[in-house]
This record gives sequence, C-alpha cells and structure tokens, in this order.
Amino acid sequence: MSVTVYFSSVSGSREMKQQQSEIFQFLDSKKMKYQAVDISQNAELKEQMRKQVGRPNAMPPQVFNGDKYCGDYAAFFNAVEEGKAAAFFQL
Repeated sequence: MSVTVYFSSVSGSREMKQQQSEIFQFLDSKKMKYQAVDISQNAELKEQMRKQVGRPNAMPPQVFNGDKYCGDYAAFFNAVEEGKAAAFFQL
C-alpha cells in the first residue's frame, strides 16, 4: 500500500496551503513514498475524495493509505503531536 494525499494546487485559503505543505514536508522528511492527487485538476477527483472520506463537503488535505482513510489535517497534526504518526499513516 502507498500513502495518497489529496490536495488542491489552486486554493485561496492560506491555511489550506499551509496544512498541505506541512503534510508533504513531514512525508519528505521521513522519506516516505506517497502519491499527491491534485483535486483541482479534475472535478471527478474531488468527488472521489469526498466519497472515500464519507463526507460530501470534505476539503483537502485528506490522507489515505491504499483504500484505508487515515484522516484530515487535524488528525495528522494530533497524531504527530502525540508521537503516533506511524499509526496515523497506518504503517
């Protein structure tokens, strides 16, 4: 399985950009392989992400390991703060 991060390269939200950046920086610093899926390139990708999350209004970033939902930025942040990043990414 591999980690997939749904993100948006076109966002007016500075907070969303920062959150996405923090997830990517963490993954890069740990040399973890991941796939970044830009939902702004295709509306179907956004709907796919929302369907997988189970919330029709879910916003990026959203993290998956294979077909297992790991969580959003808040869940990522809490896991890192608690030293449980491996559990968050379901490694």
